Amino acid sequence: TKLGRLVKERKITSIEHVYFHSLPIKEAEIVDFFLGPTLKDEVLKIMPVQKQTSAGQRTRFKAFVAIGDNNGHLGLGVKCSKEVATAIRGAIILAKLSVIPVRRGYWGNKIGQPHTVPCKVTGKCGSSRVRLIPAPRGTSIVSAPVPKKLLLMAGIEDCYTSARGQTATLGNFAKATFMAIVNTYKFLTPDLWAEAALSKSPYQEFTDFLSKNNKRAAAVVTDDQ
Repeated sequence: TKLGRLVKERKITSIEHVYFHSLPIKEAEIVDFFLGPTLKDEVLKIMPVQKQTSAGQRTRFKAFVAIGDNNGHLGLGVKCSKEVATAIRGAIILAKLSVIPVRRGYWGNKIGQPHTVPCKVTGKCGSSRVRLIPAPRGTSIVSAPVPKKLLLMAGIEDCYTSARGQTATLGNFAKATFMAIVNTYKFLTPDLWAEAALSKSPYQEFTDFLSKNNKRAAAVVTDDQ
């Protein structure tokens, strides 16, 4: 992809640059390039799912994988496959493609590094509703095991949570938590009011480089008639 080529040639130096211009990441290697050594992945659950066929059931395995660097980046991937190993591999790739920046803030005074969520946020998936509430420093994460893993991977140190709905469906519970973390950047607060100077998109900035290196071999069309 264009983005992949720009990253490979080191024209784009940080993943934040990609997020700033809202460029879609289509290759997992891009995330590996920026966050590779720091990323840790964890399999949240592997569950068998069945489809009824004329010859009985067909069982496949569904894997839920969370990936994060404990410092403001988090991804969640779900993949279904005939074999467990293939499902996990596919889920890890999908988790890398869905890596998002996590906005962190303060509970009270702005002292030291941001440690909690910037404001109360809610995420939902299915019947699961997860609410993340800022907590004072030293509280650590007060939540069920699933959101706790995701919040720790996202680099949030202190957080209260409240959940409603069917939290036993782990997939929806994890997705609801992920959506709540995604929503931290969707909430506009006064500290984001500052006008950012609009810079050119990398595709526009390096258009000469992209056009120069993209000379494909012309397909020769043979005409039988």
